[in-house]
Amino acid sequence: MSYVQTMPAQTGVLYDAALRRSSALADTAAVVIMSWVIALCSQLAVPLPGTPVPLTGSTLGVLYAGALLGSRRGPAAVALYLLQGACGLPFFAGGAAGWAHLLGPSGGYLLGFLAGAWVAGRLAERGWDRGAWGSLAMMLAGSAVILAAGLAGLARFVPADKLIPLGLWPFVPGDIVKSGLSAALIPWGWRWLGRGQGLMK
Repeated sequence: MSYVQTMPAQTGVLYDAALRRSSALADTAAVVIMSWVIALCSQLAVPLPGTPVPLTGSTLGVLYAGALLGSRRGPAAVALYLLQGACGLPFFAGGAAGWAHLLGPSGGYLLGFLAGAWVAGRLAERGWDRGAWGSLAMMLAGSAVILAAGLAGLARFVPADKLIPLGLWPFVPGDIVKSGLSAALIPWGWRWLGRGQGLMK
């Protein structure tokens, strides 16, 4: 019998299932830790020729925050990450910091992290994170929201005919790879948790 079949219908996201009984203190700690995870992922930054927006690991951390913590705590972790970076901590791509980054070419992507985390969290709450294909679709949906917000912000800085070549295509391969990685890891987390709780047969 599979794990999905034996899990209760209302288990929440992986964080809820692992903790079983959350508290305000545990939730706060999880939000703070995930904000730091996003910051750590953001240090993986690769400048791309022709575009002012670098390729980073931020999206992976953001979508994991949503998938693991859900549609409330996930965006809260992203909001805390943005606040810490804006206030001067070197949390943005490549160790950058300051409010100016929220208003610059990368600003749309950064603010889109909030919506991306919410989408991933909402879909995870509906059980999309239990299998590989559902996890892949969940992550790609969150990535699509982030890219859409990023393009809207970048439109203020580049000509219309350059928007898609500079603001979309360079990031699609990386998002596909990161989504594929998530599709393997998140369902594995559910299977591992199921074995620990004796739910798999």
